[in-house]
Amino acid sequence: MHKNYFFRPVLAAALSGLAALGACSSDTKPTSGTSETVDADFDRYKQRFIDSLWYYNPEWASGQGYHRYDSLLVVPNAGRRQTEAAALKRRAKEMAIFKVEDLSVNNQTDYRLLQNYLESARFYADTLRDWQWNPANYNLGGSVAEILNGRYQPLDRRLRSISLKISRAADYYEAAKTNIKQPTREHTNLAIQQTQGGLDVFGKALQDSIARSGLSAAEKKDITDRIATTRLVMDEYVRFLQQEVLPAGKFRSFRLSKPLFDRKFALDIQSSYSADEVYKKAQQHRQELLHDMGKRAARLWPKYFPGQPQPTDSVQLIKQVITKLSEKHATPAGFVQAVKDQMPTLVRWVDEHKLLTQDPTKPLVVRETPLYMRGSGAGASISAPGPYDKTADTYYNVEPLTGWPMAQAESYLREYNQYTLQILNIHEAIPGHYTQLVYANRSPSLVKAIFGNGAMIEGWAVYAERMMLESGYGGNTDEIWLMWDKWNMRVTLNTILDHEVHVNNISEQAAVAMLLRDGFQEEAEARNKWRRATLSQVQLSSYFTGSTEIYDLREELKKRDASAFDLKTFHEKFLSYGSAPVKYIRQMMTEKSE
Repeated sequence: MHKNYFFRPVLAAALSGLAALGACSSDTKPTSGTSETVDADFDRYKQRFIDSLWYYNPEWASGQGYHRYDSLLVVPNAGRRQTEAAALKRRAKEMAIFKVEDLSVNNQTDYRLLQNYLESARFYADTLRDWQWNPANYNLGGSVAEILNGRYQPLDRRLRSISLKISRAADYYEAAKTNIKQPTREHTNLAIQQTQGGLDVFGKALQDSIARSGLSAAEKKDITDRIATTRLVMDEYVRFLQQEVLPAGKFRSFRLSKPLFDRKFALDIQSSYSADEVYKKAQQHRQELLHDMGKRAARLWPKYFPGQPQPTDSVQLIKQVITKLSEKHATPAGFVQAVKDQMPTLVRWVDEHKLLTQDPTKPLVVRETPLYMRGSGAGASISAPGPYDKTADTYYNVEPLTGWPMAQAESYLREYNQYTLQILNIHEAIPGHYTQLVYANRSPSLVKAIFGNGAMIEGWAVYAERMMLESGYGGNTDEIWLMWDKWNMRVTLNTILDHEVHVNNISEQAAVAMLLRDGFQEEAEARNKWRRATLSQVQLSSYFTGSTEIYDLREELKKRDASAFDLKTFHEKFLSYGSAPVKYIRQMMTEKSE
């Protein structure tokens, strides 16, 4: 359900981003004079800031569509972290030269985004230190696959970049092993699974590409030898995790604790609400959803259970109606195709109901989730091109059910039945993540595109679900609204679960019971969500937080503009600001720029 961060927001790359700051010129003193002059100075500063990031962050750069440094590989050792710490301190001093109140509203937002990046980077490196306890941070499979699958350069050039990048694979994984100290058991198991999946990248597809390339015989031998070495060191990394780390049993808890959770929430989500405030809002919304579900289930009961007495317990009533509606779903073998088949319908609906303008020139490709991306608990995700590679394909990753035990696959398909699969596709694709990210790449502010805010991105996708149903999608039936209530309950419980796991130390048994009872989820979905909560922190809170802020903004502007309010105009203006935090978009939409 979540975008591929994989979607990819920069906080996942924050640790590796710090060294970039050191390459920036320190000659950033603004020219005294008009506000236009100050803004021009800051615009130049922003460009230097961004340009310097890419050389030191080649994987992040590739994800944004900037491929000049694809051949470089950052070795995450102690020396690197020392350089990053010094660069952070220097950049904070440079930023202090500018007075945020002297900048335009647009640049004020960019300033705060850069400032938040610096604070986040320090937090991730010095306080959270996930480079030490998360072995899944280290995997060459994803970056090599991105280069191999790209269309931005000729094949020979991409293969040469891969060859140079993996030439330091042994140093990379040796640094990874050195870094790992008291990891979590959960992230260690994830690293084993994803590294084994990453080995697939260095298999037949890459070998076939080398065979049909125009590389010289010597170049082909070099890259083939380097692939063999890379596979060996990746196998050794798996062996290290399986035979040394796991048996040692020296694990830390996956739970953050309240101080770390609150700080990470503030930096990652950048909401006008605190973590505690969002947690309380989610608890209140849970009760509102349960009330609406009860009313709709009562109206549907005679239709699906004619002549049968209606349960007096509202929870049982809702559960039985949802169970009945969930019986209709795709087959395991046809699940990915069912997703593909719905895309044209969504495109037509958005166009015909004038919800926003779409760009048919931006490809959306539904594919099976690559092996190196599986195991994180996300059954579906979006891998989108960055602002430098706007014509590249956007991938809608759908995890296939082939090979799943029959009972597990059936449980999963009941969860993603004929109603909720449509809502999933709205969320991930149209007009959700895919559409929003196409707009984000048009934003004139590279800062807003690069430093994308996860809560805004996820919030838009959740908002899009409700907005589509409000426009009449699904026939405005009790069936589709009841299943959306259930779906939205999952978003709401994501926030509650996130807080309960990392702050209140809820047990797996209690967490799964809550998801089954209040969320009416299938067993497979509930177990999968618990896994996600153990592997991530704060991200599960982004959906509810962002969507609540977007909906509140829309209703505020509807009230202010009355009959002059136009939904399509609101959507397109909102999306025009890129993936900025909603609180800053609100400022830009409600205040006149200087």
